[in-house]
Amino acid sequence: MSLWESAMQPCTLFELKRVSDGEGGFASVYAPSAPFEAAIKLDSSTEARVAAKEGAEDRYTVTTKAPLRFHDVFQRSSDGKTFRITSNGEDRKPPKAASFEFYRHSAEAWEVPDE
Repeated sequence: MSLWESAMQPCTLFELKRVSDGEGGFASVYAPSAPFEAAIKLDSSTEARVAAKEGAEDRYTVTTKAPLRFHDVFQRSSDGKTFRITSNGEDRKPPKAASFEFYRHSAEAWEVPDE
């Protein structure tokens, strides 16, 4: 087992769904859809710390065994913290010659909007 695999934590992917609002329209809601595992690390680089002091959201690196898409939303099971992906996992995968396969994503802490 590799170092990044030992850091994997249970998470749940959320899916944006449209549901009836009871008045003839609809509302968009995020609903839990699929469990997966991810290694989540806070970006503590100098640039990230400067940006945080200027009001930017915390940035994270998320490593998974399957690619996530831009603006996918997921929740870490251990503490309920929610994240939104800010990159495309397919852009940061290892070369085909590598003996391992994982996907690295950038993410931000995010609040699921109310209905």
